[in-house]
Amino acid sequence: MALPPGIPYLLTRISKLLLSPVLLTSLYALSSRIYPSSIPAFSSIPTWLLVLCMIVSLPVTFFVKLQVEQWRQRRECKRLGAIMVPEVPSKWPAGLDLLKRMLFSFKHGYPGDIYTDISSTLGTAISVRIIYETRIITTEPAHIKAMLATSFPSFEKGEKFQHQAQSVLGTGVFNSDGEMWKFHRTMTRPFFSRDRISHFDIFERHAEEVVRLMKERGRVGGAVDMQDAMSRFTLDSATEFLFGSCVHSLSAGLPYPPSSTNSLDKNNNDHPANIFARAFQDSQDIIALRSRFGEAWPLFEFWEDRTKRPMGVINKFIEPIVEEAVRRKREGRDGEVEKGGEGDEETLLDHLVNYTEDPTILKDETLNIMIAGRDTTAATLTFLVYALCLHPEVLAKLRSEVLAKVGPTQRPTYDDLRDMKYLRAVINEVLRLFPPVPFNMRSSVTATTWDNPKDPSKPFYIPAGTKCPYSVFLMHRRTDLWGPDALEFDPERFLDERVHKYLTPNPFIFLPFNAGPRICLGQQFAYNESAFMAVKLVQHFDRFELAGDAQPEESKPPKEWKMAGGRKAREQFFPKSHLTMYSNGGLWVRMREAAPVETV
Repeated sequence: MALPPGIPYLLTRISKLLLSPVLLTSLYALSSRIYPSSIPAFSSIPTWLLVLCMIVSLPVTFFVKLQVEQWRQRRECKRLGAIMVPEVPSKWPAGLDLLKRMLFSFKHGYPGDIYTDISSTLGTAISVRIIYETRIITTEPAHIKAMLATSFPSFEKGEKFQHQAQSVLGTGVFNSDGEMWKFHRTMTRPFFSRDRISHFDIFERHAEEVVRLMKERGRVGGAVDMQDAMSRFTLDSATEFLFGSCVHSLSAGLPYPPSSTNSLDKNNNDHPANIFARAFQDSQDIIALRSRFGEAWPLFEFWEDRTKRPMGVINKFIEPIVEEAVRRKREGRDGEVEKGGEGDEETLLDHLVNYTEDPTILKDETLNIMIAGRDTTAATLTFLVYALCLHPEVLAKLRSEVLAKVGPTQRPTYDDLRDMKYLRAVINEVLRLFPPVPFNMRSSVTATTWDNPKDPSKPFYIPAGTKCPYSVFLMHRRTDLWGPDALEFDPERFLDERVHKYLTPNPFIFLPFNAGPRICLGQQFAYNESAFMAVKLVQHFDRFELAGDAQPEESKPPKEWKMAGGRKAREQFFPKSHLTMYSNGGLWVRMREAAPVETV
């Protein structure tokens, strides 16, 4: 039976904490026995004073250790001819005031609020010290390029991040380093070939079903939670693609607004697919919150691993499928699976069992890919519809391209999607303003340096073992990188002279799929799935409007946001993030069906 998270955390630190009291007690005992008369003052210390000294020695030892470490870092920084990254001042011990602000922002703030406020004075790279753990946060393309590509061996996910995410991601490709990461990458990469990423039968089945459900709701004047609908579409597509066994989340139907009496339907809430979807999000919320607490997260889940319950639901679905795939492999025969492609029945899981029969590795890898494949594409489609709600002129132009290239009812082909330049520009602009993975993390393996944008002669010093969070969400919105209109939604920027002015000279300013050796394996798959569903939406609907009356009141942007600047003041939904970005409370929308026959 596994111990609660808090106990191992304390046990691993007890030896360090007790070192100074033990040394003090040993010295006292030796002086009393060996030299009872030579050090009379020391040997006759009252017990109460000795106990007090031992207690005081704990923070004193910790303080001395901290000062020694900081002195060592300053010395190494000087040796490298570098300077320290500007540090965010803290008013409370251990940076608890900063932690409080981070937790408040996680629940109530706009993504990156704290960093935006601080970076305006300290710069694009800042050092934050919370619970005595240093994190160096950056939105600088050169720094992100170093971590992801040019200095790739010097940065890894790191043990601290892996420990935080272990109970959900296991040793999968997104939570491993070194040889284990190479193994996962090697066995997964071949599956994402063109013939598989352009298999549209899976997309077609689930897209047609979600469009049918949306039309049914719309014909009675009801609103649709577009985030939920797109999440069901991508979950069903992902589970069929990965396992050959669909979770059939669309069979549960689309949810009703919380204000509707239909939302109280217990049978719908208890539908296995809905329970699975909730567990999927809950597990990610928990590990995202852990990152705020850093290495000390077990103290906040002291008696129970909070991911245990949702992961029980997820594992109940995945483990039997993995076991069956391994059994088929061992018996050397093909099993019956749901057809997942045009004459090609092999799923990702079938492919992976050719490399390993270890059920844990198989489960971890498929779950990692499922999180990436489901949540990121669902987020992209959700924010795409949000953009179409606010920009009917974009919808009109996109429909014009789709109807001219594909027609009002035909299924798009791989070549169709490749040739629709405006569709690609719309998706890119959604990925720029609302990247599905807004914040990410690396950890420095060895001490290194980063370029200093303000003074190239004095690079920034990055100590070994330092967490280095980075935000493409904030980088994508920098006006100095994208121009004065960086906060505006304008797909044309990917088609006009702005591409050559901003993006071509510095491609690392646009990283929705990361870059370097760990670039997203499913990048083209995600583009195809997003584009395919976008085509279906604009074929069937010619107007999208936000349904403010259906949006839960508590999930709307706080009124005080109106007093802020930039997009925050104008945003009409509440963006939040765990591992991926999402709309708080869903994104409730009403659509208008397009006429059955188009006149062009």
